[in-house]
Amino acid sequence: MSSFGAQSTTDDVLADKDLTGKTIFITGGNSGLGQESGRAMASQGAHVILAGRSQDKLDAAVATIKQESPGAEVETIICDLGSLASIRACTDEANKRFAKIDVLINNAGVMACPKERTEDGFERQFGTNHVGHFQLTKGLMPLIEAGSDKRIVNLSSRGHHICPVDLDDPHFENREYNEWVSYGQSKTANVLFSVGLEDRFAARGIHAYAVHPGGINTNLSRHLSEEQEQALIERVTTSDPDFEWKSIPQGAATQVWAATASELAGKGGVYCEDCHVAEIDDQSSNSGVRSYALDKANADRLWQLSEEMIGEPFSA
Repeated sequence: MSSFGAQSTTDDVLADKDLTGKTIFITGGNSGLGQESGRAMASQGAHVILAGRSQDKLDAAVATIKQESPGAEVETIICDLGSLASIRACTDEANKRFAKIDVLINNAGVMACPKERTEDGFERQFGTNHVGHFQLTKGLMPLIEAGSDKRIVNLSSRGHHICPVDLDDPHFENREYNEWVSYGQSKTANVLFSVGLEDRFAARGIHAYAVHPGGINTNLSRHLSEEQEQALIERVTTSDPDFEWKSIPQGAATQVWAATASELAGKGGVYCEDCHVAEIDDQSSNSGVRSYALDKANADRLWQLSEEMIGEPFSA
């Protein structure tokens, strides 16, 4: 289906793409995979909007991108995904400033942090990785509807193999907190959100994709102690003896591929890894997407729960 694979970089994937006229909105755009996606897409002519919590870090990211591509059209916007008020302020501002969004890349995330709550009382990983992006996507939907070849890319992870979403207790109110179970369910939620978006908005020409970038050493692991990092490496290499770390340009390749690949035109609700659509696999520890992450009933229940959390309906 795709001529690209695990070693492909963002520049490989975009080599023959002209993104002039496209507007791309990227969360977590001030570092790592988000910044690299912004760099690569801006270098192909896209108008890129980088969203993040720190204006200083966003400005530094823009400066780095413009150093390589002086003519790059890159803007910034403040958004804290751990605060529904900040997200609403961001989407209000975006709807005033921008005419459209052709591609939304929900790239930001936290991993394996200690038990914490967001400003709105959600468990930190579920609240940031899923609920925040649910609210943001809802608020940006008028701009996405105004775009062309409209796509939403949600960064998931093979971490979704850890567990389904506990739809009865997503915020660990009645069970013991485990940072990896929390991360796993938030990454499953990212896949289910893609399924829910496809189900509701495909008829409007909006398609959604969940993406596993691969193992990359980014600041996503900033909450890990040395022992946790060693345990993670051990677990990954045990489940996948052929595991190799990816560079950041290799790690960002799949989200850029999902955002632009002509072979994905007109279809979504899928999980992508190594620049291809993954097969459903409930056994393999080193590839594939779990069936519970693509389950429509789970997706519908999560959608309803998410609407309750943000206190607003989100319908087509």
